[in-house]
Amino acid sequence: MILWKNAKWLLGQSNEKSTAEKTDMAKMLVRIAEIEVYPQYLTEYLAFANEVDRLSVEREPGVICLFPMQSAENPNLIRILEIYASEDAYQSHLKTGHFQKYKQGTLHMVKDLKLPAMEPLDSETMKLIFKKQR
Repeated sequence: MILWKNAKWLLGQSNEKSTAEKTDMAKMLVRIAEIEVYPQYLTEYLAFANEVDRLSVEREPGVICLFPMQSAENPNLIRILEIYASEDAYQSHLKTGHFQKYKQGTLHMVKDLKLPAMEPLDSETMKLIFKKQR
């Protein structure tokens, strides 16, 4: 059934949205983490960030996207696009072993951290970009 649904979606034969899907979009938590890393820890920090992001997306159904990026102008500035299915999914993520390992392992590496919440302007397109089976 999942393959059939995905095939219909991929071929553009299904554009109907259930009430549950519309509600799910409204519950999503979206933000861009703004992190400044001390230069001497940059390589080590990047390894931690890549590991936690990969494991979170692979293992946690409520983690839609954790996409780390590095500033081209200042490599010590890291931005992570974070999309969670809900506030509950985010709170669950914070309690995982892989997140705790990242957090405890990088505390001394982070010079500055901001976690501004974002509001998606086009949630319909976002859903197409970040389609993930639950």
